[in-house]
Amino acid sequence: MAEFTLDLNDDQKQIRDWLHGFAADVIRPAAAEWDEREETPWPVIQEAAKVGIYSLDFYAQQFFDPTGLGIPMAMEELFWGDAGIALSIVGTGLAAVGVLANGTEEQIGTWIPQMYGDADEVKVAAFCSSEPDAGSDVAAMRTRAVYDGAKDEWVLNGTKTWATNGGIANVHVVVAVVDSELGSRGHASFIVPPGTPGLTQGQKFKKHGIRASHTAEVVLEDVRIPGHCLLGGKEKLDERLARARERANTSGGERVKNAAMATFEASRPAVGAMAVGTARAAYEVALDYAKTRSQFGRPIIDNQGIAFQLADMRTRIDASRLLVWRASWMATTGKPFTSAEGSMSKLYASETAKRVTAQAVQILGGNGFTREYPVERMHRDAAIYTIFEGTSEIQRLVIARTLSGMPIR
Repeated sequence: MAEFTLDLNDDQKQIRDWLHGFAADVIRPAAAEWDEREETPWPVIQEAAKVGIYSLDFYAQQFFDPTGLGIPMAMEELFWGDAGIALSIVGTGLAAVGVLANGTEEQIGTWIPQMYGDADEVKVAAFCSSEPDAGSDVAAMRTRAVYDGAKDEWVLNGTKTWATNGGIANVHVVVAVVDSELGSRGHASFIVPPGTPGLTQGQKFKKHGIRASHTAEVVLEDVRIPGHCLLGGKEKLDERLARARERANTSGGERVKNAAMATFEASRPAVGAMAVGTARAAYEVALDYAKTRSQFGRPIIDNQGIAFQLADMRTRIDASRLLVWRASWMATTGKPFTSAEGSMSKLYASETAKRVTAQAVQILGGNGFTREYPVERMHRDAAIYTIFEGTSEIQRLVIARTLSGMPIR
């Protein structure tokens, strides 16, 4: 088991510097253009694929880093470049995590490579969980999956929303209800292969931030998929549902794993790392500006009102990174989140990103309010971290329930 350390090894430092170079040389110069266009930055994704960043091999190497720091380190550097473009590069990873968390070895080997494509023809994937009436309240999910035993097929019907890469993805991972009486315990995840009839893109959202990342509804109308597209297989699903039914009328007992929650639990520290990257980028712009901008005959950083803000910004960023690294290390080494450490890391880093980017805009004053400076975009981008993959309110609820053992509502 890897010991927790704050020192990156030589390989990790080399990867960090390589990613930072790509973020500085390729992502940042393209950030403003693709934010304005509000389109998927396919040329940038292809460049990432050519150098090996957008690939199954790269993410597998980081995912299986024995220290647990590979993924958060990568997320921080890419999102330091630009949140919208970075999300377009890493968005496929959420669908991949969904397969890794719930799929068989054969499913992992079959579907994850198809999510990425190759450097000549890049592909993307989408993880579809949220619905118009079921965001934080996963028990309210309405998308249904019904098994047709005669044909060994599952039939999916419903509408998903807020899906990154939804509708443009080569592979969609869809969470659906298979037993409505069991609430969130009656959910399962399914692979919808490319070109499957009945799956269409609904509304594409015009967003406040992360505008270079495609976000849309996914509509499923009598979508038929082979039985082997149920992640984990039917035998495993039947066993899990049977256990859930046994506990349906009891309080306590072993918690039955929920397909969507398994994905989010695995990804929350990574989202925290994304927030750290955005916060760090805004802080660096504000620090440089404060050193060079003069008012009343001296740099504005000479004023305590500015200097103290920068001190607080840096402190919160470093504290956020520590929480993210701790949670990532715990997850990799198999240590349970007895105090909801994963949610803690996502909560604190997300709130930090919103606060730090707002402070950066304030330090730049009128310039910070214009699109000529990147902090305006960073501030818009940061808003998403307290919303997606569990709002800050949900993170606090998870933490409070874990600490108290009470069903806080």
